[in-house]
Amino acid sequence: MDKRKVLALVMVLVLVVGALAACGGGSSTSTGGGDEPAGEVIKLGIGNVTTDNGKEAARKWQELLEEASGGTMTIEHYDDNSLGDDKARFELCKNGDVAIVVGATGNLASDYPDYYIYDMPYLFLNKEEVYNIGFNGVSGKKIVDGINEHVPEVHALGMWENGFRNLTTTNTPVESPADLGGLKIRTMDNEIHIAVWRALGANPTPMSFNELYTALQQGTVDGQENPIGIILGNGFHDVEKYIVYTEHVYSPYAVLINANLWNSFTDEQREWVQSTFDEATKYDYEVSQKIEDEADATFEANGNVVTHLTADQKKAFQETAEAADALSKIQALMLHPEVAQEMVDELNAAR
Repeated sequence: MDKRKVLALVMVLVLVVGALAACGGGSSTSTGGGDEPAGEVIKLGIGNVTTDNGKEAARKWQELLEEASGGTMTIEHYDDNSLGDDKARFELCKNGDVAIVVGATGNLASDYPDYYIYDMPYLFLNKEEVYNIGFNGVSGKKIVDGINEHVPEVHALGMWENGFRNLTTTNTPVESPADLGGLKIRTMDNEIHIAVWRALGANPTPMSFNELYTALQQGTVDGQENPIGIILGNGFHDVEKYIVYTEHVYSPYAVLINANLWNSFTDEQREWVQSTFDEATKYDYEVSQKIEDEADATFEANGNVVTHLTADQKKAFQETAEAADALSKIQALMLHPEVAQEMVDELNAAR
């Protein structure tokens, strides 16, 4: 059989299985003895990302959910964008073809514009600000939960870590915005990211994530920017030489469940799902931090040149990025622009 036909058949089967997993149809079992639960087992398919912390958190969630529910609820895993990119998985979740999706807010902001706040450069200076204010502050909760109203087909469970975005380049060491002059830097197809990289002096080049590795390998682009977990998880350090900790934007993953499915659960089932998700979220943050703590050793063993910007060097990037006027652009796109200023005010007060 033609290889393309085989691949197409495999993808169809994956999507069908994901659809069955979303609603429990075809995935439930009736048991009557031993240690297994009696009656239906609800299997929730999760369309997941490429980062190890996201995949490990989902497996921890499965373990916790099975324990809390006495084995009546579990999770099935579709990792590494196997159900398509963030936007494709989001559509599958909206349509009820997969139960749960994990997706970068930067890729979902065109569907839910309040997510654009997380694209503002140097909004957060450390992870504690992200967790305490960006996700759980007054403004953060409005952003996280607001998708339930704007996109009623999904229900927000919370946020997982993608992380601070950093720059990698193939041939050019970068320590200041001046070093970026004319470099083709792959970005998401996100107008805020594009405006910021243009302000920094680069030539931002939107490109599908699935094309990125080959583009770096072939020199179609000169570099890219992503969190450390994605750089490692996708082997970008194997085709890039320079790793520069610019930490210019913190990108979260939104974790969403199909709303019809969520509403079909009993109160007890919703409590099982939410409480175990919250525990898995703590684990996600721990795993993500561990990956970052060990990253430099991995890069250096691989022959990469690692640069941690000094405070003054980072300030130069921050001041140059301000020329993009990102906050005004973000507010012009948001459904609730006042929440952006509210978050900025919360952060300034906490500092």
